[in-house]
Amino acid sequence: MGIIHQLIQDAAVEPEMVSRITKAYAQTLHALCVKDRDDPLTEMVAKKIIKVAQSGVHDPAEISALAIKELEVW
Repeated sequence: MGIIHQLIQDAAVEPEMVSRITKAYAQTLHALCVKDRDDPLTEMVAKKIIKVAQSGVHDPAEISALAIKELEVW
């Protein structure tokens, strides 16, 4: 089970949102050139993706872009 599923398994997340989060997560890792799923960065990315998705953004590409923008502040 991937980190994204571990983080949302206990939350009451509808399947459609899980799909959006999963797509946005994959897009973000690809954009950041993160290939190692054991990289500690993946958990930070996953948490940011979930936060953005829960704020009401529905488009996976937009979720990804906003998450990357927030991560760049660090």
